[in-house]
Amino acid sequence: MWACKVDSTGLGESGMYKIQTLNNISAAGLEKLPKDRYVVASQMDGPDAILVRSAKMHDLEIPDSVKAIGRAGAGTNNIPVSLMTARGIAVFNTPGANANAVKELVVASLLMAARNLGSGWLFARGLEGSDAEISKAVEAGKKQFSGFELPGRTLGVVGLGAIGVKVANVARALGMRAVGYDPTITVQRAWQLDTDVLSAGSIEELLGLSDMVTVHVPFSDETRHLIDATRIKAMRPGTVLLNFSRAGIVDDTAVVAALNEGHLHAYVCDFPSNLLKNHPKVVTFPHLGASTKEAEDNCAIMVADQVREYLEHGTVNNSVNFPNAFLPRNSGYRMAIVNSNVPNMVGQISTELAAVGLNILDMLNRSRGEIAVTLIDLDKPCPEERIEKIRNISGVLSVRCLGEEAHP
Repeated sequence: MWACKVDSTGLGESGMYKIQTLNNISAAGLEKLPKDRYVVASQMDGPDAILVRSAKMHDLEIPDSVKAIGRAGAGTNNIPVSLMTARGIAVFNTPGANANAVKELVVASLLMAARNLGSGWLFARGLEGSDAEISKAVEAGKKQFSGFELPGRTLGVVGLGAIGVKVANVARALGMRAVGYDPTITVQRAWQLDTDVLSAGSIEELLGLSDMVTVHVPFSDETRHLIDATRIKAMRPGTVLLNFSRAGIVDDTAVVAALNEGHLHAYVCDFPSNLLKNHPKVVTFPHLGASTKEAEDNCAIMVADQVREYLEHGTVNNSVNFPNAFLPRNSGYRMAIVNSNVPNMVGQISTELAAVGLNILDMLNRSRGEIAVTLIDLDKPCPEERIEKIRNISGVLSVRCLGEEAHP
């Protein structure tokens, strides 16, 4: 545990926050970490936070010094989130930062599948002979790649988060009908949806209405094989299926069986495998969903801002395991406490502070599941011995003292 020794700037005892990067993080994001307060390196001892993209962290030893992990992307299945929660370590992600990049790839994939561009391109590349012979072969072979146009077709969008909403809206702009399903859609996302996007009451209803289906949900035990053999059978004959979420959300074995039977027209995904990569009705990409400079910059900027706000002020925004927490920083000495969400925790902390005559200027307590975040602004610094007493309260996972500093 950090000793909570601070100087007047609110920084740690070394005077600098230490950020370890496990992958290359866009310079646009790292520039958000001022060099007079932050040291950033791929190798270091005692980091305060870790920034990561795709590196797998489940088998890594996470130092006790770590207070936050920032994932420059939406998915966090490469991070041991449950273990970090038990240790009081916040895990941040960047929902929506790469949404436009994925949306554009989905649009490209809709067109590729509708016009059989992948198989047509491979056919053209394989042509041999003189130009006259190639031209003759083109005229003889092009009919096997005849496709269809998008206007008037129905796109089913499973998952209406930042990406799903953009995909549904762009489908309408392309002249398609759009139907979405998301039982947990937020008010914010609902407001962003085109008013003509229809709502399905279940995945099965959506599948029965759709000519093309795209999936945009996080990967979890609940979404593993969300699209399985049973749901594929519920799709219309000739349906196009797209998956730009995560491998495992779609049962690839069931997809190939449906393609071979002619029930599915095509499958486009971002996750090649030996089963998929050479199938004539499958187009696979090498996980290109967020692979644009703009998306990488956006993710890095967003996660750097979030981690900096958490380290300097205790603010929690876009954490996958902590509640959102924001307390305006006007004056006072701030304490940021992570604790189990159990009764009388705030009362015990307040009692310890009152025992040494500390006045609470402002306080915020937010909970999410088993975890709570408590931000307290005091009129004076908390003595080290009292900090230790708070740290030893059963259920307190971490205590940080952030000094006296006005919120920018």
